[in-house]
Amino acid sequence: MSTHDTRTRTSEASTPTGTASDTTAPAMDALLPILNLEQQYALRVAAVRLTEEFTGTFNAETIERFLTTSYDEFVGKATLVNFLPLLAERFARQRLRALARLEGHHDDGRPVVLFLCVHNAGRSQMALGFFDHYAGPDAVGWSGGSKPAEQVSDVAVAAMAEKGIDIRNAFPKPWTDEVVRAADAVITMGCGDACPIFPGKRYEEWPLPDPASWTLEEVRPVRDAIEQRVLTLLSELEVEPRVPTS
Repeated sequence: MSTHDTRTRTSEASTPTGTASDTTAPAMDALLPILNLEQQYALRVAAVRLTEEFTGTFNAETIERFLTTSYDEFVGKATLVNFLPLLAERFARQRLRALARLEGHHDDGRPVVLFLCVHNAGRSQMALGFFDHYAGPDAVGWSGGSKPAEQVSDVAVAAMAEKGIDIRNAFPKPWTDEVVRAADAVITMGCGDACPIFPGKRYEEWPLPDPASWTLEEVRPVRDAIEQRVLTLLSELEVEPRVPTS
């Protein structure tokens, strides 16, 4: 795909995984015995919070299934094991919001943009940071990777900090079908054939080099190019950028 390629893709979509109809996901009761007591408690509390948040939209079984499969995505990958339940909760919340949008339970009219790269540790995280910073509550941004890293690049964090944007709490994660299908626009950055293709979506490739293992000085031009592309995207989406506060 070329720069600013906004063609509508018409490839056949695969059957979405992890939706409310998915009955193959492991139950939380099967997962809990292999966790320590602190993790068990944190995961149960997360389930309660999500159940309260999505009351009237999804039942407890669906929520626990999404939380469990989200937890499975980070097992063996996260560097801080005690934070696994928190990461699972945040990822499950994003997926449930996407599913609610898909199923017509919630659509507030705000555009949703998904930023994808390989590791979800540098380019896509910086893009999401700029998007959230400038769009504020007027648009929704998500990110994901084809091969998520263990953590966001320290250099990417430092580069964004120079712009007054804090992405320290961001975490690499995969994309899921419901997240991609719920997005209005999918921005790809080097994930190639691994990037998911669904019909009716706006796809745009940003041909930016992967700054993995780069120095801060080397990353700055990529960061600045991403910022300008995000501002252009917001203009195209008719979202007025907020005046930077930093």
